[in-house]
Amino acid sequence: MITQLEPIRRVVTHDDAQGRSRILEDGPSPAVRVVQERPGYRVTNLWRTGASPSLITEPDSICEHVGVSPPPQGTVLRIIDIPPEPKDPQELQRAMEATFSNMYRDAHREIKPGEHPGMHRTQTVDYALMLQGELVAIMDEEETVLRAGDVLIQRGTNHAWANRSGHPARIAFILIDAQ
Repeated sequence: MITQLEPIRRVVTHDDAQGRSRILEDGPSPAVRVVQERPGYRVTNLWRTGASPSLITEPDSICEHVGVSPPPQGTVLRIIDIPPEPKDPQELQRAMEATFSNMYRDAHREIKPGEHPGMHRTQTVDYALMLQGELVAIMDEEETVLRAGDVLIQRGTNHAWANRSGHPARIAFILIDAQ
């Protein structure tokens, strides 16, 4: 049985007609995605911007978001719950294929023999903040374990994420379109 983490609460603020700050929304994100073939894997897309600099009053467009990458010159904020990896290499391969074929078709994937099947690359600068549990950040030449409170700055590098801990992990990403 896969342990499911609590849903993410999204609170959005705005200024009213008199210029006073208010809570506009308080509740779950309207853009939660799951991969049926990967129980426990959940992506909560929270916000995106379509340009930089962004208009402060830009309306919410997160429900329109598709794939991993932000819009050109934009950003996307997401939190991903990652279940422990299957021990069986074929099951791991199936889980990664389901994830990338269903959600992240825009990720550039060139997996070499012996590489982790989740290897991919994006044209983004990513701020990855470990919120709960631990994940292994896998690069072409080495890997490191990230635990709650750790931050990884990813600059368009080929990478994969592995949860070898036996427990669910939660990580936040801010992806920024880059050249």
